[in-house]
Amino acid sequence: MSKPIINSHDAFAAYEGQEVGVSEYLQVTQEQINKFAEATLDHQWIHTDPERAAQGPFGNTIAHGYLTLSLLPYLWEQIADIRNIKMQVNYGIEKLKFGEAVKVNDKVRLRTKLNSLLNLRGVSKAEIEAKLEIEGQNKPAFTGVIVFLYHFE
Repeated sequence: MSKPIINSHDAFAAYEGQEVGVSEYLQVTQEQINKFAEATLDHQWIHTDPERAAQGPFGNTIAHGYLTLSLLPYLWEQIADIRNIKMQVNYGIEKLKFGEAVKVNDKVRLRTKLNSLLNLRGVSKAEIEAKLEIEGQNKPAFTGVIVFLYHFE
């Protein structure tokens, strides 16, 4: 499936109310989890100690919730080819709910729908429904609405 090419506010508006796309699966590794722990100073054992975590509630280490959230820009880039922009700004996240833990070596993908697109004096404010799906699981890792500001040329 080819990703949509969006090079203007009007081209983006054509997806309003529709699914924009789904990313490829990405495996979350212990190395990623450990590096995220280093970067954020969050070394809780449930994330970084496989031996102890094996006896914990998930039977394995799990990714930090915020690690899964930080994958949004990378996965979104796989879904839509946004061109002709001067700048993109991560503006916010609304209605974020973590639903299911992402265990080490789980594969996740992003499913998106454009809820709304507003023209704010030449800046496009995109509200995108985002769901991070875990391969083989019914419940998503998280759901929420990500908000990007696009400054098209």
